[in-house]
Amino acid sequence: MLDLQRLRALHAVSVHGSVGAAASALGFTPSAVSQQIAKLERETGTVLLERAGRGVSLTPEARQLVAVADELLGIMERAEGELEQRRGKPAGRLTIAAFASAARGLLPEVLADLAVRHPALDARLSEVDPHLSVGMVAKGAVDMSVVHDWDIAPLLLPPGVERAVIGDDQCTLLVPRGHPFAGREAVRREDLGGERWVCQPPGRVCHEWLMRTLRTAGHEPEIVHQADENPTLVALVAAGLGICLIPRLGRGPLPAGVAEVVLDPTPVRRLYALWRTRAAQRPAIAETVRTLQEHWPGASRPGQPAPRLAGAE
Repeated sequence: MLDLQRLRALHAVSVHGSVGAAASALGFTPSAVSQQIAKLERETGTVLLERAGRGVSLTPEARQLVAVADELLGIMERAEGELEQRRGKPAGRLTIAAFASAARGLLPEVLADLAVRHPALDARLSEVDPHLSVGMVAKGAVDMSVVHDWDIAPLLLPPGVERAVIGDDQCTLLVPRGHPFAGREAVRREDLGGERWVCQPPGRVCHEWLMRTLRTAGHEPEIVHQADENPTLVALVAAGLGICLIPRLGRGPLPAGVAEVVLDPTPVRRLYALWRTRAAQRPAIAETVRTLQEHWPGASRPGQPAPRLAGAE
């Protein structure tokens, strides 16, 4: 008979792309994962992993076993969720992926609250780029993820993944204190021509939104500095090197040399919690979504019910 733990190890390599990443996700050493797969190869009399450069690739036989493992793990996930539901209390391990500003500005308080109210729940956070975390939920690499979308990049969910709204995150214009915009209550998009911008690199939603919005308003953006991290963008503005547009969540206090100005109309990104349909009955999922909504800053919190125990989108 096939051993479920060995199938789980092979499945993890398929999901995470390498033995090392699979070991990290499972909480094992790479050697332990390799040993599990070696035993599975002996039991099945089949080669499952082949060298591919510095990594490994799955053989066709391995991919067939991964498909079976996915079904079995799905059954196990539903069974564990039903048991947790019967107990009525959040329990067990819950892995959460969140993008950087949510991991910094929202998740610490949420995780601390969950730890106090539900000591049997072991919630664990990983910071992950938002374009990756949807697939991680769908593949079972994590139990939940916190993601966002914009008007130019609506969130598309694969089959078997559900969502709930957490809240709306407003974006504001940051300018140096001596900038002409600094004393104004609001700035319209049509007034942004001729400005020097600091922005995230191409390929990021914030960058694409800025380029499209300014071009629609008749301006060709002049991007003079690019950086991945919002604190770096703020520092560049404080040094007088340009202006930028940054979401409020996780931004932190502004330095003395930076002024915040409302952009009219105000850009908004919406945050969601995602989870797999087959795990939706877990009290841990419902309670975590509810806690995310409770800790959402400001009046924009939607206050919608948690999944399954009430309604999800």
